[in-house]
Amino acid sequence: MSEDQNQKQNPTAVKIKLHPRNRHKHRYNFKLLMLENPALKKYIALNKYGLETLDFFNSEAVKVLNQSLLKKDYGIDHWDIPKDYLCPPIPGRADYIHHIADLLGSDDNDKIPRGPAVKALDIGTGANCIYPIIGTIEYDWSFVAVDINPKSIQIATAIAKANKLDIEVRLQNNRSNIFKGIIDKNDFFDISVCNPPFHASEEEAVRANMRKVKNLTKGKATDRDGNKPAQAVSFGGQHTELWCVGGELRFIKDIIKESALYKDNVLWYSTLVSKQSNLKEIYEALRGVNAQQVKTIDMGQGNKTSRVVAWTYHTVKERKIIRQRF
Repeated sequence: MSEDQNQKQNPTAVKIKLHPRNRHKHRYNFKLLMLENPALKKYIALNKYGLETLDFFNSEAVKVLNQSLLKKDYGIDHWDIPKDYLCPPIPGRADYIHHIADLLGSDDNDKIPRGPAVKALDIGTGANCIYPIIGTIEYDWSFVAVDINPKSIQIATAIAKANKLDIEVRLQNNRSNIFKGIIDKNDFFDISVCNPPFHASEEEAVRANMRKVKNLTKGKATDRDGNKPAQAVSFGGQHTELWCVGGELRFIKDIIKESALYKDNVLWYSTLVSKQSNLKEIYEALRGVNAQQVKTIDMGQGNKTSRVVAWTYHTVKERKIIRQRF
């Protein structure tokens, strides 16, 4: 039995691929979530195993689920994003944060660093601001969240202020830059995170979205209510959140190239890598900038696998000294 099948039939099953500290290791407890957010109730139905499940076909339902999870598990009372903005899956985003916490701890005898003295940088935070939210709640880190979309900056800023989170939101004014104009000469970040645009063109993003719709609806043209054509469904995401010229690989190569200009300003750089086929060229690019160490962290949720690639320009001795200041 696959992990997904086990989850569907066993409501207490542990999602073994998720990080041990991930709050979402078990199947969603919709009863508790509905207590936190009664608006979720209308999107819940019983699956063929008699278990409560969400109408994942409905993008509004996914957003309400996120609101419920953020409120129940992280104490976030105010979180909302406009239609057509990326609404990310919370468990996978949480996994990234927990794994990089382990990465930082590996430089100090596996002691997980906590507190606002730990500085984190999120490149491409989007309107949802999920990585900074989870990082500040779970580990009390201080975050700088960056995006090139002024509307996303406005929304992320409002979320941070409404929930009184230690998140500074910065607009990247030059779309050709990543760290330039964001990292000041006196800045120092313990970690940078990034979920790069996955697709290489709008057409590719649309095709991928339609495949997702087809998978969720098992090829049907309408949702479970029979009144929404699949072609009309969007799971959210602005252009800058979903695609860029050259796709994920090009974006990550740009991150690597520019990271070499700020060797002394960031202890560990990291990025999510969705396509395993991109790893070879990513490793080549990292050799080209003479990274001191490169680590690849495998992650998984259900049958989906991804990984985080992290690199540093600091020696083991230098990293140990920096980590021990906490």
